[in-house]
Amino acid sequence: MSSSLPPDILQALKIAFTYMPHPMDVTRYEYGDEFERIQSDIQQVREALLQLEIDPDEVMGEIRPDSTPNSCY
Repeated sequence: MSSSLPPDILQALKIAFTYMPHPMDVTRYEYGDEFERIQSDIQQVREALLQLEIDPDEVMGEIRPDSTPNSCY
């Protein structure tokens, strides 16, 4: 599925995603009773990116290449 979103909207989605916590970092200890909802919200955004043929794990490197750790592979 190729993106039918305007480029600026797609870019905004990617930027917003970079500010979301990593799902593994969302715990009951850190986020209280809201942690499951927050994990679900993050998963929903990840799935939306995947539907747009965008790898969520690569978005940070695309948006912020200077602050993204180098890959080991």
